Amino acid sequence: MRGALPVIERELRRFRRSPTLIVISMIFPIAQLVVLGYAFGGQVRNLKVGVVDQDHSVPAVKLRELFGAVTANAATFDTIEYSDPGTAMTDLRNGRLNGVLTIPPEFSRRELSKNEPRIALIEDNTDTFVSATLAASMAGVVNAYNGTNIQPRIPSDATLDVVEVYPFVPYIQYLLPGSIVMSIFMMVMIGGGIIFIDDKARGLHEGYLVTPITKFELIAGFNLSGTIKAVLSGLVLMTIGSLIAGVPDPFLPIRLLRLFVVIVVTALALVSMMFLLMVRVSDPLLPRAIFGLLNTILYFPSGAVYPQQAFPGWMQVIAKVDPFTYAVHAFKSLLLKNTGFAAISTDLTYLLVFSLVAMTAATLLFKRSL
Repeated sequence: MRGALPVIERELRRFRRSPTLIVISMIFPIAQLVVLGYAFGGQVRNLKVGVVDQDHSVPAVKLRELFGAVTANAATFDTIEYSDPGTAMTDLRNGRLNGVLTIPPEFSRRELSKNEPRIALIEDNTDTFVSATLAASMAGVVNAYNGTNIQPRIPSDATLDVVEVYPFVPYIQYLLPGSIVMSIFMMVMIGGGIIFIDDKARGLHEGYLVTPITKFELIAGFNLSGTIKAVLSGLVLMTIGSLIAGVPDPFLPIRLLRLFVVIVVTALALVSMMFLLMVRVSDPLLPRAIFGLLNTILYFPSGAVYPQQAFPGWMQVIAKVDPFTYAVHAFKSLLLKNTGFAAISTDLTYLLVFSLVAMTAATLLFKRSL
């Protein structure tokens, strides 16, 4: 392995001379964390709801007052009064409203006679997030309205008590583990795969192999230098991202040690995978062309932005073999739950075995000329 040291030294020295490359490779994951974290993690607010009151009785007024309370406090939706249902439906179809709430003429009569009083919510369901939020908010208002009735002193219905094990996790914190893995992957692609292909195109690999350096030492040198660069990128993103996302106690020494181990193992796995993919590639444009494809195939099935339990079967198969999956799970366990190595032992084992298999295969496939 002594022959790999000159390769590592040269790669790190060249990397140090490219500060712009370093900055650019780190800006993208941080920007992704901030933009996606706040774009997808916020609550849906200020929806436009048209209210068509065809009853105008005391129960209907009471119901409209509850809607006004939501508008003034939670601001989930704003109500707009309509006298004509047709006009309200036209505005709904033209996108001026997100929903139309209709209080029918017989609402008060049915309320007083306890004969299933009903109101209607007509939604623009082309946006499932908006429609689900609006339906849930309206259901809460109706439940609050029903709750004003006299309740029995001893409830007879079964109830559910929800106990949360961990504090509330904002979406930006949920997204942080995937962003750390993405920063490592970015450095692997730029500082590992692309540079590897460029060196091969210039014939530098042939120059290495006329020295006593063996093929295994050359591959090991590239892998270790790429791992060091990826680890540095992961550490920077972990530090900055933890501060941006507001992770509780992000700099506890034992937690930092565990995170450092996961970053190193993740970087080694992704670098080994990258060299396996690029070991027979000679076109310097190819790694640049497939970057977006690899990003999509590896990042999104990993559960970094959405739970894997919602994926179709074929996508769950991809997630099972995706090294991103195990890295993201390990970072989530450490950053969101502050667990120990026992909780991520499977993740570390998979990533280490993956690294060994990928590096061995890359060494066997490497040859002097194509």
